[in-house]
Amino acid sequence: MPIALFAFTAGIALRGILVHYPHRALGMGNGVTLIRAALVAVLAGAVMAPHPAGWVVFALACVAFALDGLDGWLARRSGLTSAFGARFDMEIDALLAAVLALILLSDGHVGLEILFLGFTRYAFVIASLFLDRLRRPLPDSLRRKTICVIQIAALIALLCPLTPLWLMPPLSWGAAVLLLCSFATDIRWLLGRP
Repeated sequence: MPIALFAFTAGIALRGILVHYPHRALGMGNGVTLIRAALVAVLAGAVMAPHPAGWVVFALACVAFALDGLDGWLARRSGLTSAFGARFDMEIDALLAAVLALILLSDGHVGLEILFLGFTRYAFVIASLFLDRLRRPLPDSLRRKTICVIQIAALIALLCPLTPLWLMPPLSWGAAVLLLCSFATDIRWLLGRP
């Protein structure tokens, strides 16, 4: 599963580079995002593992999350920012959230609410296939970026072997509500545009 997921992700990224990437050099920012994609693929292997190694999964998730701040900085520093790079980064964030949510669901310490944290982005994409207005570009938003950080941080906190079981439901529900409110705000804005 990890190799297939990475090959699929890299294939989609390669197509995006060939069609939409405006620079001659790939850039270190996109290279870091590709490393994050590899880490997410490795984490995907824990979904099927009967007893994933808690600290290893937690550490890999922390590294993938930490690198998220580095790729954009590197792209800006080298003058190689692009819409493709931003989209590639966002999709790896969404994939990381989905994989972490599946790991947590298979662990059994959280309920189905965890799927909101992992799959809201994909539900939005599916809805956009039926509603043209949802395919319009959204303006840059600090709220959206902040809630994405909270979403991934909450998933990683839920993975931490030191997180007490009593804290898991309020943490997962709290982050899910924030994420759903953010998506509702964006959907309302998109649908309200003429």
